[in-house]
Amino acid sequence: MRTESPATTFIAKVPRYGADIRAAILYGFRELGVGSGEIKGKTILLKPNLVETRADAPHINTHPSMIRAAADAFRSLGASNVLVAEGSGHCRDTLRLLEETGIADVLVEDRIPFVDLNYDDVYTIPNAGGRSGLKTLTLPLTLRKVDWIVSMAKLKTHHWAGVTLSMKNLFGLMPGSFYGWPKNVLHHAGIEECILDINATVRPHFAIVDGIVGMEGDGPIMGAPKAAGVIVMGRNFPAVDATCSRVMGIDPRRVNYLSEASGSLGAIREENIRQRGEFLSAVQTPFMLVDKIPAQKKLRS
Repeated sequence: MRTESPATTFIAKVPRYGADIRAAILYGFRELGVGSGEIKGKTILLKPNLVETRADAPHINTHPSMIRAAADAFRSLGASNVLVAEGSGHCRDTLRLLEETGIADVLVEDRIPFVDLNYDDVYTIPNAGGRSGLKTLTLPLTLRKVDWIVSMAKLKTHHWAGVTLSMKNLFGLMPGSFYGWPKNVLHHAGIEECILDINATVRPHFAIVDGIVGMEGDGPIMGAPKAAGVIVMGRNFPAVDATCSRVMGIDPRRVNYLSEASGSLGAIREENIRQRGEFLSAVQTPFMLVDKIPAQKKLRS
């Protein structure tokens, strides 16, 4: 592993979606040094994890209460505009996805604009990661109109990548009109390699992971709900995802893309991550893994 610069993450205990999530996020901001001086007048893009909907599986997607709380928190620090943007990799009917998750109600009631990144205008830039064979990445033009990109991932296991957290959530920035469904161009180029490339090229600003109810087993769609009762936050995405992995009872050094991100994109070693909020030992909740899934076979700490 390469030399890592120290990073800081924050964990809040939040037992249910009816709790005061906004207060937990604001507490995290204070602990992580995010204040009005940094946010005032800025445009904030909240990028949830929206995949598809099933009546029996609300744990697939970022909960609408998380989106409302984050928008309120950023506005309270003086953000001039907060928008929600997503390019779902599975469901092409974005309106149905928003309505069935309950996010449409939050957007309307709280007057939050939404951008469907699958059909946004695009621009193309060199691939700064250099891990996949892709020489360039084509990105939605909305990314150039915002000051902060905030990944609002879900705490989930993943069939192909082992875990899907703040870094993997950025696949939803990539326009389906260019990369296909479910972002097939990126899958063929290598999921883990593209996770690294997207993060190195986009350089997102902040992560807020919804672990109040996550997903264990055959995620990111077919797994079972797992009540972990946490929110994990931070500026450094590998550190956030390493902390999330440890909450799940997973060794982040055994997650291939996190091991590769070590040093180049951030810190994953526990001794290099300054923990704020709850002690990691107080919130660890082992997630079920599926041994027959190769990406999950050797993840356990």
